[in-house]
Amino acid sequence: MSSTRRKFLHSSLLGSLGLFAGKKSMAHPVDTLYAPTKNEPIVISTWDFGKAANAEAWTVLGKGGRALDAVEAGVKIPEADPNNQSVGYGGLPDRDGRVTLDACIMDEQYNCGSVMCLEYIMHPISVARLVMEKTPHVVLVGDGALQFALANGFQKENLLTPESEKVWKEWLKTSKYEPVINIENKLHKPAGEGNMPGGPNNHDTIGMIAMDASGNFSGACTTSGMAFKMHGRVGDSPIIGAGLYVDNEIGAATSTGVGEEVIRIVGSHLVVELMRQGLAPEAACKKAVERIISRSPAKAKTLQVGFIAINKKGEYGGYALQKGFTYAVKSGKEEKLIPAKSIY
Repeated sequence: MSSTRRKFLHSSLLGSLGLFAGKKSMAHPVDTLYAPTKNEPIVISTWDFGKAANAEAWTVLGKGGRALDAVEAGVKIPEADPNNQSVGYGGLPDRDGRVTLDACIMDEQYNCGSVMCLEYIMHPISVARLVMEKTPHVVLVGDGALQFALANGFQKENLLTPESEKVWKEWLKTSKYEPVINIENKLHKPAGEGNMPGGPNNHDTIGMIAMDASGNFSGACTTSGMAFKMHGRVGDSPIIGAGLYVDNEIGAATSTGVGEEVIRIVGSHLVVELMRQGLAPEAACKKAVERIISRSPAKAKTLQVGFIAINKKGEYGGYALQKGFTYAVKSGKEEKLIPAKSIY
């Protein structure tokens, strides 16, 4: 073969490869793979009470505000609701009769803050935000978290309502700790239909994640934890990566249910990483639920865990172990409560 022919074939091959690579690049530009086609704000949160929380978050998002401000404002609604016995004021106490609160918050730049086992403060989510913004730390706990809150202008308040105290005293008659799946969050229900003595109300969390008009994510999670837990117990809710995780390149996820099981699989981080691999939010949440089952099949049938997620395209989804988990969605196009799909 002549040198001229060899040069011709070589240049033709390179040209063909370049053309192919160019076509592939145009069809799937790597730098925009997860970019939303339109930055349409959206917020989703766990359980029925997420609907009212979303409405408050939308007062920020609907005006073009930052997702971080929206999720803080949103979860403060259930935190201050005495009729919600699993979050904040009115939350059912631990077995010693003390209302201890956990919360965390995370923004689009991987900044995060958390408080654990915090007493006497109405809005632990706002304390968590100050931990994020005013300290070099991520987590403050117990008396240290309380001291920090009081030093920053928060007021000490009694969070144990008469209704929750009554439920706790009724529980003391048997002192049986047995979390019940999917209990309606309403006061004054007969035994066996929700509150004690039939079983503690363990919806136990509001997790909220949002994307704002700039395409940025933030999330918040807050809870009074499992009813009648051991004093000092902390679940997944205030643990970054377990109860909440935000990655601005990919999306955000949060969880609810029996926190010990979520911690064991670092659940919310797992959901985000599954979305990074290309799974849609619902599929990623389902895979995380299946991970819980795979490590303890028999135990998984006796408890509830649910995940929700949003990706960079503004797509959302949720999945749970058991039927009964719901999540609320609010955007410029829709406002609804969705029964999540489940394994069992």
